[in-house]
Amino acid sequence: MDSYQYLILMAACVAITLPLEFVLRARVYRRPVRLLLAMAPMLVVFVAWDLFGIVRGHWTYSERFTSGIMLGIMPIEELLFFLVIPLCGLLTYEGVGYVLGRLRGRNDDA
Repeated sequence: MDSYQYLILMAACVAITLPLEFVLRARVYRRPVRLLLAMAPMLVVFVAWDLFGIVRGHWTYSERFTSGIMLGIMPIEELLFFLVIPLCGLLTYEGVGYVLGRLRGRNDDA
C-alpha cells in the first residue's frame, strides 16, 4: 500500500475538487483549450526543473512511496503532481469566482 500513497493522494485531490466543476460551475474541464493554454507553460518549466534536479542529484524519489512506473528518470507520480495540483487550483479559483459573482448579483448562467 505504501507504494501507492502518492497516487492515492493525487486521486483524492481530484476527487475532492471534481464537484466544483458541476456544483459551482467552475467550467475548467469544459474548456480544454483554455486549460491546456493555462497549464502548458507551467508543465514545461516544472518538468524541466524536476528533470534537472534529478540529473544533478539534488533530489530523489523513494521507491517505497512510488509505484515504480517511470517516465524516463521521473516517476509518473511526479508528472501527475504537476498536472493535478494546478488543475485543483484552477477548479478552486473558478469555483470561488462563481460563488463571489453570485453573491454580487451577477448572473453568469447566460
